[in-house]
Amino acid sequence: MFGGPEVEHVSATEAAELVSRSSAVLVDVREQWEWDAGHAPQAQHLPMSQLEQRASELDVEATLLIVCHSGQRSISVTDALARAGYHAVNVEGGMLAWHAAGGAIVADGTDEPRV
Repeated sequence: MFGGPEVEHVSATEAAELVSRSSAVLVDVREQWEWDAGHAPQAQHLPMSQLEQRASELDVEATLLIVCHSGQRSISVTDALARAGYHAVNVEGGMLAWHAAGGAIVADGTDEPRV
């Protein structure tokens, strides 16, 4: 089962601090349309649906902070990456919590960012 005791978690506030110090990589696992609607400007985009094919794009030596919309999909991705040897940490509450904690969000479209 995903999200067992082996999955490490961090709050959105802690994640923002780690990213601002450049000591961690924020990995957004939402789908393209979600990313386009609004994402953290420093995030690396790797949709959950492409994880198996693209996991090699991730830095195996970095701390990876895994974020989705509300924190559910990211638990599964965090678990899978940890089992594959990455130091992956789930961002609790996802982009909703990131935004509530004051984390920056940009949109790729012409609309204002939507979380």
